[in-house]
Amino acid sequence: MSTTTQPPQGVAAATPMPDIMAVRKPRKGFLGYLMRHPTIGIGGFLLLLMVAVAIFAPWLWTKDPTALAPVMRTRNPSAAAWFGTDMLGRDVYSRVLYGTRVSLMVGFGVAIAASVIGLFIGLVSGFVRWADSIIMRIMDGLMSIPSILLAIALMALTRGSVGNVILAITIAEIPRVSRLVRGVVLSLREQPYVDAAIASGTRTPVIIWRHILPNTLAPMTVQATYICASAMITEAILSFIGAGTPPIIPSWGNIMAEGRALWQVKPYIVFFPAIFLSVTVLAVNLLGDGLRDSLDPRLAKRV
Repeated sequence: MSTTTQPPQGVAAATPMPDIMAVRKPRKGFLGYLMRHPTIGIGGFLLLLMVAVAIFAPWLWTKDPTALAPVMRTRNPSAAAWFGTDMLGRDVYSRVLYGTRVSLMVGFGVAIAASVIGLFIGLVSGFVRWADSIIMRIMDGLMSIPSILLAIALMALTRGSVGNVILAITIAEIPRVSRLVRGVVLSLREQPYVDAAIASGTRTPVIIWRHILPNTLAPMTVQATYICASAMITEAILSFIGAGTPPIIPSWGNIMAEGRALWQVKPYIVFFPAIFLSVTVLAVNLLGDGLRDSLDPRLAKRV
């Protein structure tokens, strides 16, 4: 006979140790990063989708976005015209898809240009004390004017084109970038390692390049996403009021401006470009929020 050993009375049975290998560990790599920051994955996916639409627009069953067809004007959405046609018979679907190129070009162009110029101005203003007051007074003067009004004023001095729109919005965004970078530099300038570099005789350009610039890239990356979203909205506003890209160039603002007179009877002319603009801006903002949570150690999500 086999006997079963019982634990002595008054002694509790030993609790089994958990299987250490069975404990789920957080995933590493790019997939794990996206799982910890889902807003980056969602925003990045939507933004890449819009970029793909802009690149492959000629192969997405589109027509010439500028081709006129008076006999087909103001047709409702159908198999022949998925988003309908406007008052000149142009295919709204084709114009919306090609308009993605203009909005992304303006958004990315303004974000890159304003970030680079504002970064340089902010570095000089924050680290070189004698230049700070001069530069910041100029930036304060530009910031005293609302960005949309400043862009309208600059566009009134030039002819309508995509390049001039990018230039006008960039000038309006530079002061905000420079003030952000200046604030970061002012806090970094008081750090002990910067004082040590100055005491050792390191030149100012080398200190800025090695010690200051790398620490400003994270907040600048987040700020660039917000600038991109703001630039696309500003471009749509400028085109909507007739101060942006020429009407011959299909952009979301131009399409909505041309359809506002028929809004009550043909709302699709305004609805479809507005949806594309909203989704694109949402994607960029989600990406910016995710990057902020990821790059800022105070806001980083702990897993």
